[in-house]
Amino acid sequence: MIDSKGYRPNVGIILCNDEGRVFWAKRMGVNAWQFPQGGINQNEDPEAAMYRELWEETGLQKQHVQILGRTRYWLKYQLPDRYIRKNSLPLCIGQKQIWYILRLITADSNVRFDHCAKPEFDSWRWVDYWEPLNDVVYFKRKVYQKAMSELGVILATNGIPVKADGYPAKKIKKIKA
Repeated sequence: MIDSKGYRPNVGIILCNDEGRVFWAKRMGVNAWQFPQGGINQNEDPEAAMYRELWEETGLQKQHVQILGRTRYWLKYQLPDRYIRKNSLPLCIGQKQIWYILRLITADSNVRFDHCAKPEFDSWRWVDYWEPLNDVVYFKRKVYQKAMSELGVILATNGIPVKADGYPAKKIKKIKA
């Protein structure tokens, strides 16, 4: 499903633990790390899509997490020209995302990648809150920073320790496009 401006509706998931660390997952077979995310199906609301993507990508279900909040507005990123499938119609130029911040309320051992035929991830780890900004693919970085800044405030108000001023504690490394 692509909207009239060429953006695919999507949800992003920041899963945290009680120490303010976040779930950081490695994509299957490559050294690329990201938060769980995925498309919203036609006639599916963002929260339903979030729970479906959470299950598909991490094996976690509704009873394993607590929703702490979500972004107020859609956050958009454009794909670099080389990633746009110009022969596909409708043309998708990027994604618009609603981001959720979740707290894990179960044991880490409930994270599983073996419940579906084609897993998205093959590894994961807990990382400091702002670390993903150093590792995410360059064209998603601004959306990650916007989502993490807005949702970090929610963590702080829920008693989860995180530097909530919207900026990482250390300098972000530059990655060439």
